[in-house]
Amino acid sequence: MRILAIADEESRALWDFYRPELLEGVDLIISCGDLKADYLEFLVTMTNCPLLYVRGNHDGQYEVHPPEGCICIEEKVYDFRGLRILGLGGSQRYRPDGRDMYTEKEMRRRIRKTTPDILIRNGFDLLVTHAPAAGYGDLDDLPHRGFSCFGELLDRYHPRYMLHGHVHKNYTSGSFSRRIRHPSGTEIVNACGYCFLDVLPGEYPEIGKTGSFLYDLVMSARQGKKNSG
Repeated sequence: MRILAIADEESRALWDFYRPELLEGVDLIISCGDLKADYLEFLVTMTNCPLLYVRGNHDGQYEVHPPEGCICIEEKVYDFRGLRILGLGGSQRYRPDGRDMYTEKEMRRRIRKTTPDILIRNGFDLLVTHAPAAGYGDLDDLPHRGFSCFGELLDRYHPRYMLHGHVHKNYTSGSFSRRIRHPSGTEIVNACGYCFLDVLPGEYPEIGKTGSFLYDLVMSARQGKKNSG
């Protein structure tokens, strides 16, 4: 499965100078936030691929103009061909009235809300956030500091991948890292601009084989109906 991951900066290569061959073979697009709704709508239209998104701390315009044809995965686990994807957007709260900003305590509360979704699926394979995990690709200033609870989430469930944005390449004085390995085994990918993530079949459960009886029963039934239809 090939995923186009995007965040923070609208790429001219994907918009102004769009060429279909650049995105050939892409199965899914995931936005990690802080991108114009028009940009997301353009990509989902031109590629005819599903586009999932979480909100960044500068996505207040989505209140009046949500990206049409795209799927918000905030505080839920979304299943794509068996790949279980958890979405948690937003950044550290650096203004009292900031939209899509959260204290560490508030983000922990959001994670708790997703727990039933995670448990019924026996975990998740890909964590999609806007902010990084604390200590893994974040910066020292509060606006760009990562969340400690994201690291705890990785330690608890060991997803194969984490996608985030928020920390731009030009913020890091030459120390930008596109990919970082977390001690949990999760590969953390900074999607700033755009990048491709190739997820191999063995890196997530086959449909109906997560180990969760009820969820596997439902997904197997859906897959059987799809195959027969």
